Amino acid sequence: MEDAELEELRRRKMAELQRHQEAQVMAQEQQHQVDQQRQMIMRQILTPPARDRLANLRMAYPDIARLVEDQLIALVQSGRIQQQVDDNTLKEILRRVAPKKREIKIERV
Repeated sequence: MEDAELEELRRRKMAELQRHQEAQVMAQEQQHQVDQQRQMIMRQILTPPARDRLANLRMAYPDIARLVEDQLIALVQSGRIQQQVDDNTLKEILRRVAPKKREIKIERV
């Protein structure tokens, strides 16, 4: 009796683990597709120098780069961007989005 119950528990656990793994694989595939779509949109709306700047920003500040990408995609979807965004326009967007640097002054007494 105990062997049969133990075997049943093992089968249930294995089935649960398989379902969990399949769900993770599906989620990863969906995330990959979303990332591919984002990259395709970025290639269409950014000039090569602007893409390079955004790639450099992504390495240093991934959260800010993601925020800028989200804003650009929203602007394209709403029809507010009709042409490619060049490097100077991207710089201006980054100035508005980037957090202000605090000036720290140390005075000796």
